[in-house]
Amino acid sequence: MRELLISIVKELVDHPEAVEVNDVVGERTTVLELKVHPDDIGKVIGRKGRIINSLRVIIKSAAVKEGKIITLELLSQ
Repeated sequence: MRELLISIVKELVDHPEAVEVNDVVGERTTVLELKVHPDDIGKVIGRKGRIINSLRVIIKSAAVKEGKIITLELLSQ
């Protein structure tokens, strides 16, 4: 899941070298914490949050297929 998210986000941003994803594994769920360059936050969020919401849907759908519960959070630096 982590690799899928990284590959998608790197195509969206101007600073792909700054893309970082950390896994925070809990008892029942996993949280993917996404960090991008400050200049790219708007591109990842998108107009009215459409891009970040689409990323969440993609990750959640892929996780369900594997029987997992994964959420995505965008962290500011």
